[in-house]
Amino acid sequence: MINRTSLSRNPLSYALATAVLLSAAPAFAQSTTTETESATKSSATNLETVTVTGSRISRDVFNSVSPVQVITREETTLAGFQSTAGVLQSTAITAGAAQINNAYGGYVTNGGPGANTVGLRGLGPTRTLILMNGRRVAPAGTRGSVGAADLNVLPDAMIDRVEVLKDGASSVYGSDAVAGVINIITKSKVDGVTFEARQTATDGGGGEERRYAIVAGTTGASGHISGSYEYYNRDGLTLADREWTRCNTDYRRLPTGGGWGGADTIDPLTGQPKCYPITGTGSNGVTINTIGTNNMTGVAAAGARGTTFNRWRPNSAVTTGLVGFEGVGGGQTTNTNIRDTFDPRTLNRSLISGAETHTAFLQGGLDLGVMGDAEAYFELLGNRRESEQTGYRQLSLDYLRGSPLIPSNLASSNFGGGVGVRAFIGFGNDKSSQKVDFFKGTAGLRGNLSSTWDYDFALSHSRSDADYTMESFLTDRLSKSLNVVADGAGGFRCVDTSDGCVAAPRLTSAVIGGELPRAWTDYVFVPVTGNTLYTETTANISFSGPLFSLPHGDVRGAFGAEWRRAKIDDTPSIHSINNNLYNLTSSTPTRGTDSVKEVFGELEIPVLSGVTAAEELTFNVSGRWTDYDSYGSDHTYKIGGLWTPVSWVSFRASYGTSYRAPALFEQFLGATSGFLSNQIDPCNNWGSDPGTALARNCASEGLAPDFQATQSVSVIQAGGAESGLKAETSKNFTGGIVLQPEFPSAVGDISLAVDYFDIDVSNGVSRAGGANLLELCYNSPDFRAGGGFCRLIDPRNPVNNALTVHDSYVNLATDKVRGLDFTLRYTRDLGPGSLRATAQVTRFLEQSNKLFADDELIDYNGMLNTPDKSGTLDLVYTWNKWKFRYGLEWINKMQSYDYYELDAATSVYKFDVPSYFLHALSTEYKGDKWSVVAGVRNLRNETPPVISSGAYSRVGNSPLYSGYDYVGRTYFVNLSKSF
Repeated sequence: MINRTSLSRNPLSYALATAVLLSAAPAFAQSTTTETESATKSSATNLETVTVTGSRISRDVFNSVSPVQVITREETTLAGFQSTAGVLQSTAITAGAAQINNAYGGYVTNGGPGANTVGLRGLGPTRTLILMNGRRVAPAGTRGSVGAADLNVLPDAMIDRVEVLKDGASSVYGSDAVAGVINIITKSKVDGVTFEARQTATDGGGGEERRYAIVAGTTGASGHISGSYEYYNRDGLTLADREWTRCNTDYRRLPTGGGWGGADTIDPLTGQPKCYPITGTGSNGVTINTIGTNNMTGVAAAGARGTTFNRWRPNSAVTTGLVGFEGVGGGQTTNTNIRDTFDPRTLNRSLISGAETHTAFLQGGLDLGVMGDAEAYFELLGNRRESEQTGYRQLSLDYLRGSPLIPSNLASSNFGGGVGVRAFIGFGNDKSSQKVDFFKGTAGLRGNLSSTWDYDFALSHSRSDADYTMESFLTDRLSKSLNVVADGAGGFRCVDTSDGCVAAPRLTSAVIGGELPRAWTDYVFVPVTGNTLYTETTANISFSGPLFSLPHGDVRGAFGAEWRRAKIDDTPSIHSINNNLYNLTSSTPTRGTDSVKEVFGELEIPVLSGVTAAEELTFNVSGRWTDYDSYGSDHTYKIGGLWTPVSWVSFRASYGTSYRAPALFEQFLGATSGFLSNQIDPCNNWGSDPGTALARNCASEGLAPDFQATQSVSVIQAGGAESGLKAETSKNFTGGIVLQPEFPSAVGDISLAVDYFDIDVSNGVSRAGGANLLELCYNSPDFRAGGGFCRLIDPRNPVNNALTVHDSYVNLATDKVRGLDFTLRYTRDLGPGSLRATAQVTRFLEQSNKLFADDELIDYNGMLNTPDKSGTLDLVYTWNKWKFRYGLEWINKMQSYDYYELDAATSVYKFDVPSYFLHALSTEYKGDKWSVVAGVRNLRNETPPVISSGAYSRVGNSPLYSGYDYVGRTYFVNLSKSF
C-alpha cells in the first residue's frame, strides 16, 4: 500500500496592488488591506520604500503588487506558537501538507532526527527557499541527507515578521524557489533592552516548552547595532504519556462486519486486544520473549492450536514435547500472533523529541558617508541544538548449531542458515542524540549609485557542524562473543579474547526474557558517532532603479549576479562504514561539492494608471541564467501582470519556470546498504487479507497464505549523480481576483481574494522509501507486469524468499499540484473596540505524481495525510490595551479506499478519518513597557483520528502526520518587559 507521510512538493508575481497582505493571509496574522488604506491616508504614517519578498525592485510597501502573506511575531505569540518553526509548520501556512517536525525523531528523515523543515504546496522542503533578510539560510542537520534549512536555527527573539510567497520564484531568487519563498525578517533597529519569557503546560504532562530571551540594541546618528540571546528547551513526550498511544492494535474489523477492532488479536492472558501486533506496516510491535526453531512437536500455548510449532516461549510447567516451552506460532497453528510481542518499555519511546537550543544573533550597520552614502552592514547568527530520542531495541540473537550455549533440549533445532536457535529478546530502550552547531555570517555594503539607483553587495558564509550518536550492537563483537568454549569453572569464555571479549550468555528463559549480563551488553552494545559538515558560501551584487519614463510611470529594473558554493562531508561511524552495525543500516561517507554562477534581471512596466477602466495596469518580467558545475546551464523566466479596472476589483496572473539542480545529498549520498525488518515484508500472513491485490500478488510468487519472512529486507541506496540523475524543471501558473467593495462604515470592510495555482514539476528528484516501495508494488493491481515501483524491487531470492529494494534518488516523471486559495477578511468597529475576522481555505484540485514517464499519473488528493481542503479562522477583538483571540484550524476528512480498490462498507480496513478541528483561545494585555499573553491551544483536547494497520505508518493507531496535534491541550503564557 502507500505511505504518504513524506519522509517523502520568486517571485515576481505582481498580482495584487491594493491587497498585498490579503491574498494569502494566515488566519492569525497581519494588517488588512483596509487597515493599509487607513494608514496611507494618515498624515502620521511614514511610508517607506522597501523590497518586498517576491521582487528585487523596491516599492512602497503599501502598494506592492506581490501576493505576500505577512505574519508578525506579535500575532504568532497571541496565537500561542512557541517558535517560528511552529507557525511555519501550521495549517495556515502549509495547507495541511505533511511536514518534518519533532514527531519524526524515530524515523529516517532528511536533516536527521530533531530537524524541523517546511515545504509549501506539499512539494517538500528542498523546493521551498528559506531566506533571512532576503538572503539564503543554508541547510543544517545530521547524516548524509542534509539539504534544507533547519528552522531551529532561526533567531526567534529578533524576528519582526515572516513573509510567505506561495508562488514559484526561481527567476528572482534562483534554485529551490519552486513552490515558494519564506523570508524571515528581523527587527531593523532596536533601542533599549527587552526581556521575554514563555512557558507552556500540557494536560497530560510531557512536551512542555520554555523559552527565555533578551533583546538589546541602540541606534545612533551614524549607525545601529542590536542583538539577542535566547534559550529554548522542550521536554520529550513518550508513548506512555498519552492514553491514545499506549496500545497499538491492528484496529481492523472482521470480514463478516462488526465494529472496528473486532479483528484485533485478543491476548488470552488478559482478554484484551494485544498491544503492538506484529502484523501490518507501521505497527510498533516487535517479536520478543520467544525463540525460533524448525518445526517441532510440542504443547500449544493458551490460544494457540495444533501440535507443531516454530515459535516458542518459555513455560517451566511444560514437561512433554519441547520441555520448558509452549508453542505460540508457525507450524500447524492457525493463530500465529499469540506470541508475546509487548514489552512495557516500548512505551518509553519518544512521541516528541526533547530538544534544547541556544541562539545568539547580532546585526548592525555603519553609515560611511562615502560611496553614495554607503552603509556597511553585518549579521552574525550562531545556534546550538541538542536533541535526543528514546527508542526500543529487539535483539535477534543467533545461537549456531552445536554451540555449547544451547541447552540439550534444543540441541536438535535447526532454524536455518547454520543457526540452531534464534532468540527474540526484548533488549530494552536505546538512545539517539544530535548536537548541531550552526553559524552564519554576512557582511555587505549598500548605497546609492545616483539619486535614483542603488546597489547592494554582500558576502555570506554558513557552516553546520553536527555530531550524531546512536547505540548499536556490533556485528563482529556479537560473533566473537557467541564463539565460546567452556572455561573449566562452569562458565564460558571467548575463543578469541582480543579487545576484552565477553562470552555471550547461555540460552535460558531469563535470557529470552531480556535478563542479560551487564558485562556482555557493555561489550556488544556501544555508542557510535558520526559527523556531518555542511558549508555554503555566497556572494551577490544587485542594482535597482528607474530605467526610463513612460506616460504612466517609470519603468524600473533590477539586475545582478550571484555565486554560490556548497560542500557536504558526512562521515559516519567507522562501524557503519565497515557494515558492522548489527541489523542496522551501514553507510559510507557522503562527500561532494557544487557551485553555481547566475545573472538575473527584472523589469516592472507601468502601462496604464488612473484612467478609465485601468486604475492600474502593470506588467512584470524577470529572467535568470544559471550555470551549475554539476548540471550545466539553463535559464528561467517569469511574466506577470496586474489589472485594476476599478478601485474595488483587481485581476492578476503570472507564469514562470524553475530549474533546480539536485541537492548535494541527492547527488552524492554515500552508498548505503541497510535493511528493513523481516516484519516489513508485505506478504507476511497474506492469507489474512483474502481477495485483495496484495493477496493475489503474494500468491503469484508461490508464497503460502501463512508465509512469514525470516530474512531482513535489503535496501540499497545511493546518490543519483553516478546513475544519471538530472536536474528538475517546473512550470508555475497563478491567477486570481481580489474584491474590495466599499460599504458604509456601519457595515464594515470586506475583502475577498481567490487565487488559482498550478505547479507542474518534471524530472522531479526524489526517493520513495524502501517500505513505501514495497507497499506500493505489492498492493498494485498490475504488480510486476505494470512496472512502476515494482521496477525497483528485485525478484525474490529463490532460496530464502528474501527481498532487495533499490531506493536511490531518481527523477520522478511528474509531480503536479493544482488548487485554489480563498481568503475572506472582515473588519469593523464594534462596541468600544474593533473586530477583525479572517477566514482562509485552501482547496487542492490535484496532488498527483508518477515515478516513470510511462506510468499512470496517480492523484493522491484527499487520501490519508494528503487533505484536499484545509482552513483556518481567526477572530481578534481589540479594546484599549486588551486583545482577545479565538482561532480555529481545520483539516478536511480523508480516505484511501478508492486507491486500494476497497469498498468502504465492507472493507476490513479503516482507511478513512473524519474532519479534524483544533480550537484556541488567548488574551493579551499591554502595559506601557510590559505585556502578558495567556491562552490555551487545542481547547477541546482533540486526539488524532485512528486507522487500521497495513498501509500507513502510525503512532498508536493514528496516522503519522504533522497535521494532527500529538501533545494535546496546552496552556501558554508569555511575559515581556522592556527598559
